[in-house]
Amino acid sequence: MAQSFPLALLIELRQKGDVMAGKPRIPINGGPKFGQNPFAVLSSEGLPQAPEGLPAEPVDRLAAKPAAPRKNRGRVDILRQTAGRGGKTVTVVTHFVGIGLPEKEMLVKKLQKVCGTGGTVKDGQIEIQGDKRAEAARILAEAGFRPVMAGG
Repeated sequence: MAQSFPLALLIELRQKGDVMAGKPRIPINGGPKFGQNPFAVLSSEGLPQAPEGLPAEPVDRLAAKPAAPRKNRGRVDILRQTAGRGGKTVTVVTHFVGIGLPEKEMLVKKLQKVCGTGGTVKDGQIEIQGDKRAEAARILAEAGFRPVMAGG
């Protein structure tokens, strides 16, 4: 059986904000400040020294230079089509030379992520939903292609 508190004590504790119905309250003052470093009080005394071959600063692997794409992978045409699509606009990238299906699918995934839309590879062409010609041209230029806006 639970221990019962005298009513006067319970009222006093509720007014203080320490207890609500006999249960402790969770503080809502925000806790520690974000600017504090929890590791500031730690020291490196007693730890072994780093090996000589390692750099003193940690290396950011993502900041390392990515492999440079091939200079000229050929011209690709970027078209905007609406015909036969129920009035919907689609960006089509055509005339890939020397590029296989797996690399086209990789480019489609990258284009989908950048454009925020759907897309697919159909009949050797990349199709992206919406008028995303500028974004497609930028991604293709980064991949080493020479994008050309074709058509109207």
